[in-house]
Amino acid sequence: MGYFNLLIGIFATVILFLHALQGFSREVQEVGGDRLKSALQRLTSNRFAGFTLGAVFTALVQSSSAVTALAVALVDAGAISFTNSLAVLIGANVGTTSTALLVSFKLTGIGAVFIVIGGIMAVMPKPMNTFGKPIFYFGFIFFALDLIGASLDPIKEDPYLAEILAKASTPLIGALAGAVLTALLQSSSVVTGLSILLAQQGIIDIQAAVAIIIGANAGTTITGLIASIPLNAQAKRTALANLLINTAGVLIFLPFTAQLAAFVSGISIEPGIAVAAAHIVFNVGVAIIALPLVGVIARWLAPPHPD
Repeated sequence: MGYFNLLIGIFATVILFLHALQGFSREVQEVGGDRLKSALQRLTSNRFAGFTLGAVFTALVQSSSAVTALAVALVDAGAISFTNSLAVLIGANVGTTSTALLVSFKLTGIGAVFIVIGGIMAVMPKPMNTFGKPIFYFGFIFFALDLIGASLDPIKEDPYLAEILAKASTPLIGALAGAVLTALLQSSSVVTGLSILLAQQGIIDIQAAVAIIIGANAGTTITGLIASIPLNAQAKRTALANLLINTAGVLIFLPFTAQLAAFVSGISIEPGIAVAAAHIVFNVGVAIIALPLVGVIARWLAPPHPD
């Protein structure tokens, strides 16, 4: 197979995965309707509730980008405060680890089952058909991951391509690759899932995969920045705070990429689980550092007006 056909095949399967994630997020939000927005409004009265809600909401819709965009929009509307939105954004980063866990446990084979169940439910009478599309797209996510894994197989046999990907073992190069790919694809879940699959197949080592997922956390902030462009100053501050928190996390952890890779390798000899564990350690670590500083960050970015 030529390089062109190989790359087209990989890009096609990644696009399918991205479409599946977007479709699942859209359908879950549609089923939840205004109840999801009102939950964000009601349950962000303190930072810990906001953090928990951000994590759970992101795990449900499988998209931190969707939660970030929604939080920015709610700040613009005055529905939640700038300070409380920061806890939601920190929680959203932790919520993204659910996708990595599912991929690492090689549960992608369940995709076809959920596609069939969701497809059948979608043509049934209400209320069954209401849940048909979300279930279909949930299965589609894992079905697409199976396709990505199959499309990556030829890389293992090509020493030239394997050598290029091996350069991601350098923490800075890996992090930059993760940030750029995430910014382009508008989904850290896609990049994280791809990194886990590459590590599972032995195409890249655990350190390279860890560097990529660390960088992906900076790239995912682009969605919030774009969403905030037409909105008010407080919404723009929310998007900026998200960028600063995630970038600070990257700068703190990046020098310790090798140590983090060694630590998670000791947790599991299965590369996919080790990379997913690194994703959890990174995001929970950033949350532990950032959550107590929410008030400080808010005052720094939006100092109170003098009387």
